[in-house]
This record gives sequence, structure tokens and C-alpha cells, in this order.
Amino acid sequence: MDAQGRGRADDIDPADQWVLNPRTGEYELRMPSSAPQPGVPKPRRSAPDEGDTGAGGDGPARRRTTAPGRDVPAQRRRGPAPEEPAPGRRGRRPAKKKSTGRKVLLWTGGTTAFVVLVAGVGGYLYLKHLEGNVSTTDVGSAGSSSFSKDEAFNILIIGTDKRTGEGNEGYGDAGSVGHADTNILLHVSKDRSNATALSIPRDLIVDIPDCPTTQEDGTEKVVPGQQGVRFNRSLGESGRDAGCTMRTVKETTGISVDHFMMADFNAVKTLTTAVDGVEVCVEHAVDDKKSKLVLPAGKSKVEGERALAFVRTRHAFGNEGDLDRIKVQQQFLGSLMRKMSSSDTLTSPTKLVKLAEAATKALTVDKPIGNVGTLKDMALELKKVPTKNITFATVPVKDNPAEKIPATVVVDEAKAPQVFSMVQNDVSFTEVKQQQKKEAAAVAARLQGTKSDPSDVRVRILNGGAVSGSAGKELLYLQTEAGVTKSENAGNAPAEVAKTTLEYAPDQADQARALADILGLSGAAMKPGQSVTNSQGLPTMTLTLGKDFKGAGVKLDATSAKAPEGMDKSTADQVQCAS
Repeated sequence: MDAQGRGRADDIDPADQWVLNPRTGEYELRMPSSAPQPGVPKPRRSAPDEGDTGAGGDGPARRRTTAPGRDVPAQRRRGPAPEEPAPGRRGRRPAKKKSTGRKVLLWTGGTTAFVVLVAGVGGYLYLKHLEGNVSTTDVGSAGSSSFSKDEAFNILIIGTDKRTGEGNEGYGDAGSVGHADTNILLHVSKDRSNATALSIPRDLIVDIPDCPTTQEDGTEKVVPGQQGVRFNRSLGESGRDAGCTMRTVKETTGISVDHFMMADFNAVKTLTTAVDGVEVCVEHAVDDKKSKLVLPAGKSKVEGERALAFVRTRHAFGNEGDLDRIKVQQQFLGSLMRKMSSSDTLTSPTKLVKLAEAATKALTVDKPIGNVGTLKDMALELKKVPTKNITFATVPVKDNPAEKIPATVVVDEAKAPQVFSMVQNDVSFTEVKQQQKKEAAAVAARLQGTKSDPSDVRVRILNGGAVSGSAGKELLYLQTEAGVTKSENAGNAPAEVAKTTLEYAPDQADQARALADILGLSGAAMKPGQSVTNSQGLPTMTLTLGKDFKGAGVKLDATSAKAPEGMDKSTADQVQCAS
């Protein structure tokens, strides 16, 4: 690299620029003398002896001279002279402070490598270089106009079947513009205690809405929607961009997507190579002629071409369908997350730089998150989520009843709404411990005692500030799922309330405890008082849904909720073997 090129962000070779600043204990990029320098002064060194290497370690240091026979006078120094180097270390770099350097790297490491360089002007230039690697798409109103560090957020991660790079001829359709081949809706909770990665099958039958797309000349074109087609056609076909896929997710699930990140086949190869391979596990030996994947039973390390073959093969696992491949991809992503956050990766500046380069070059994102500051902020927020609380799941589906030989799937209306509601209402699929105030003994005692059978519980439901339609949905849940058949919708409450409450008469305590158990009500939410009469003239309790109501069937006091029966899910910290 020439001296001029080293000052430009797009020419920086960070692998050659890392040095440890002995004053701060932090790794920094070494800058050329012509580049702007950080404000913190650096210690000067005495001239090295003959044969010693200079600061860069690139060869013998040279003494400055003027005319032959005249030594250059020593430069005057402002302030006290630097401490004399310890014997035996004259002219060499100070010893590395292992504990401090490790702390800095651990802080930067688990953030998908966007913030690996944060110190000084060199770090800023390199982050700007990373920003230049990322491609962006204007999706308009399909997503959020900005990223907030204080709110829950949803990112649609799209893997396309577009072929780029060499060696990908065996995958995807030749000449494909890139369809939505692999799709994961990543929900990150507001308190960053948990996240849910919800896979959306590419063969899911959906309705694609009309999609406004921004053309290269800045004009807008509306791509007409389609009904009853595969989800993967929401991208690429007829000029549809990632914004169309985001709109299709909202149409199908009711969940708004804030941002998207998209990559093609080559990303798997470059990312796994950057971390020196990812460990995978298979229950049985694999020899797939189509993908050319060959693995022994048990654990193996895959990277590059073999890693791509692992996540793309359809014929080595399960019934050779897309749903089984999704499970394998989820296991692979969990392993990749563990590798990226491992000490082996976090303590290696070279690996972090390779990872940062590979990740940013592989990505296309929406414009609001396409700048270096936002990518850094998002990465730091993602870093806060423990891997044990990152849940992988798939949209509940069933075979398409319109097909004699099943080739596609449709949403399972009996199970999917509960999953969508949990994501919409920021409810974790894992147990998350949180600090809660202890209730007074008298309040807690309201939950203690016998409980009526659900069929004996009489309750009317009022909407006191929940989303419109919540009372009707909760009524449907209680009658069809919880067995509380003696319940009715009483409309809107006289005034909005912040917290959901259940008012009951003393002789209804057994019913109140049963309903509290079903709904996840705390003792504080139970209000001893008077009963009212229902439409049949019988005494009944009053359930008022407040602004804290999280959705039909979602327990109010729970930081986690039970997923539908039979739903496959796993967490990122689990090591699993594909079968």
C-alpha cells in the first residue's frame, strides 16, 4: 500500500494497521503522518540502535543526517522526558497489556463486527470504509424512517437465491434476479432481554400487496400485487424490491417490519471463512450428490463452499423438504452466533476485521440503517441479547389443502395467530428473569386458595384502553381455548385504565382465582368489590382490559408465554444435530 493511499478510507488495509496504544491499552489504526491525528499525544521513543526495527517493524531504522559527518541535534521536548525503557527492551514496542486489550476486544466483539474499530481518527475512517461496503435500497413507507435504541424493533433478514461469486452454479435458478429464498423475521425486545427469529417458509402461500418501488431515476412505480402465490415471489419478480417483501410480511402476519438486511449465497461462504469455520452436527453421515455435501456422523467444521452446501441441501435431512431445511439453517445460525461471540473470535483483531469486511460487503439494507452510526447502534443493541434467550421458530403452517400432492404450505390459523400476537406484543418465547416488586402479604393472598372449574366462571369483559377489538378477541380465546364459556363482551369501559383489573364479590373468590390463573393476573390486579349482573341476570365478575393488555391468550404477568402445542423451537445457545 502506498503512502498516499493509506490516508483514504477506501484504501485502508486494516489488517496491517492494527497497533496497541501503550498509553490507553486499546487497539488503534496506525495513521500516516499526513493524516489528521487524534488529540491524545503519543509517547516518543529514542532512536533505535543499529539493526533494530522501526515503529512499523518493516525493516532497519534509519538515522537522520544533514551533511556528512554532522549528526542531527536532538529535538527539544516540551514537558518531562519520557521514562527510560526497561533494560533489554530499548527501541521495541512496550509489552502488551493483555487484560486491558482483551476487555476492549470483548466489548467490541459481539456486535457483528460493525464496531470493532472505535478509537481515534483511524477507527472513524475505517467505519466509514465499512459503510461504503454496504448497499442500500429505498423502501419508502414499507419500513421505519429511523432506528430507535429505546424501542423494540423488527428486522427482516432475507437470503436470496441470486448467484454471485464463483462456485455457486449448483444453487438457485440460473439468471435469477434474487427471490426471497430464506426469510427470518428477527424481533428484538424493548428491554433487550430476548429476541425471536421467526422463519417464514419460501413456499408459504400468501397474498402479495401492491408495492410502490423507487426506480433508479428516483421515480416511483407501483408493482401490482398477486393473490395466492408463494412468498418467495415477493422479491425480484416484476421488479419487486425488499420493501415488497416487508409489506408481504405485514399482510401475512400483521407484524410491522422496521428494517431489512439482505444477502445472497456468497455471504455464507465469506462469513464462515472470516471466522475460520462453523461447527455443525449431523446424526447420520451425509453424502448428497446434488449439493456435493459430504459429512461424517457427528460434529464437523464447515466453511466456504461446504458451509453453503450445508445450509442449501434439501436432500440430506428429514423428508427433503423446505421446512426441514429451515430447521438445519436455524441450527447453523445458532452455531454461527456462538462462534462470532466466542473468545477465539473476540480476542483476534484480524478475525474481527475479516468479519466486519465480509458482513458489510455481503449486506444490502434499507436507507435509514445504511449509515455507519446507525449500524453501530443497532449492532450494540443486538449485542445485549443473551444467546440463551434468542429463540428460533417457524411460522406454524400446514399442507396446502388445495393440492393433491403437497408442494406448498398455508398458515395454520389455529396456531399462528398466537405466535404473531406474541411477537407483536413483545412477549418472549423463553423464560426471562426480571425484577418484580413483592406484593404485600394481603394482596398475594388473593391468589391462594381453591379455584373453580373454568366452566363455572362467569365474567363480562370491558375494553378499558387496549387495542380496538381486544375484548372480542379475548372473549373468543376464553370460550374456545380456556373453557370459560359463561363469558360475554360488554363493550367499552367508562374510562381508560393503565392496568387490567378483575373486580369480584367475596363469594366469587374461587372464580376470580381460576380466571387469574388463566389470564396471568397478579394479586394486585384482583379487586375485591361487588359483582354485577350479566345479560342472563346472573351475578358476574368484571374484567377490564387496560393498556397493558398484550393480546388474546397472552398472560399479563408473564415475561414469557407458552408457544402453541407442537411448535418446534430452539435457542441460539443449544447445540443440536441435524437429522
